[in-house]
Amino acid sequence: MNVPNAITIARFFLIPLYLYIFLAGHTALAFLVLFVAGATDVLDGYLARKKKQTTALGSMLDPLADKTMMLTVVLSFLYVGMIQWSEAIAMFIRDGGMIIGSAIFHFRGKKTVPANTMGKLTTVLYYLAIPLIMFEVRYALSYLWVVIIFSFVTSFIYILKIKQLNKK
Repeated sequence: MNVPNAITIARFFLIPLYLYIFLAGHTALAFLVLFVAGATDVLDGYLARKKKQTTALGSMLDPLADKTMMLTVVLSFLYVGMIQWSEAIAMFIRDGGMIIGSAIFHFRGKKTVPANTMGKLTTVLYYLAIPLIMFEVRYALSYLWVVIIFSFVTSFIYILKIKQLNKK
């Protein structure tokens, strides 16, 4: 256990906090919790690289925290009618597949690929979509579809990298 991993684990505690605040109708405060989650995501990655404290645990937990938070946001948006089932299903397929696939590879002792630039960019783009949707900005859902498509492209690249890494 190191500081970057502790920060990543702390992000998991922000998930129920966000959900409680958002469902209570406090959109701006819920957004602030999401902003903190995003900032801690950047911070833990920065510290892990700067202090050379990247670990297999962190490589697995970091994207899991990102995807769990994103799935929670999607469910909350779906629940209050901010997005439709089509957007939610597309995001569930992609993120659920990435979570399950990474866990299977990890527990089978296979190598996994740590979060890369494309994966981080996907997360940033999703985090940019959230306030657009939360605050009902025009074309927010169109932007979300662009991000969903981009996320599938990055997932395909990720899968190719994992296959290549485990081929050796």
